[in-house]
Amino acid sequence: MKREALTRYLDELLDSRRFRDYCPNGLQVEGRAEVQHIVSGVTASLALVDAAITRGADTLLVHHGWFWRGEEGRVTGFRKARLQALLKHDINLIAYHLPLDGHVEFGNNAQLAKHLGWSVEGRFGEQDIGWFGRLPKPMTLAELATSVAAGLGRAPQVIASGASPEQPMHRIAWCSGGAQSLFELAIAQGVEVYLSGEISEQNVHLARESGVPYIAAGHHATERFGVQALAAHLAERFGLTCEFVDIDNPV
Repeated sequence: MKREALTRYLDELLDSRRFRDYCPNGLQVEGRAEVQHIVSGVTASLALVDAAITRGADTLLVHHGWFWRGEEGRVTGFRKARLQALLKHDINLIAYHLPLDGHVEFGNNAQLAKHLGWSVEGRFGEQDIGWFGRLPKPMTLAELATSVAAGLGRAPQVIASGASPEQPMHRIAWCSGGAQSLFELAIAQGVEVYLSGEISEQNVHLARESGVPYIAAGHHATERFGVQALAAHLAERFGLTCEFVDIDNPV
């Protein structure tokens, strides 16, 4: 498949031009013109670049790419090492940030809900990046935390007021990654619990004072499913070889 055809298809599928983002979406580094073998992953770290090289891939498809707004612009140190490795092996780097969070089928939030059995009722926040819906059955906070731990393969951090820990919950809001700024807006949706990848200091106090628990399940852990679903779609639609490589990240 031609690189231009692939990136054009992904731009249209993910409606990337709709989003005001912190980085360029789509093709970030140009490699081979013909795409046959894609390695996907969460973040375009040197470890993931090396994994793509080892596997003989011609394209790297990620959620967290490069060239973030406000970042140091000089290509030195670790930036040089990453870019040099890609260019030496003529590997394309394709990245989608907010478009991959927000997509209704292949997005991180859609896939997180599918993976954990939550039903979607609506969306909230700037660019509709936050989601809310219902749990598969009424759950206590402890039961929900156990379900999340089993689904993501890691124990989440749970912050609550301590009041009514056995009270069953029905409605949840969530946003993968670093979406702690959406907590207050999530509470306004009338949910009983909020889940994101990360938590900030001020969120702890709001969770305690509002009575709405905050579950921080890991930035990396909550953003593994979107890029896998997208790559699987490309494999099925275009017959491309697609491999997901999960570079361990405890955050």
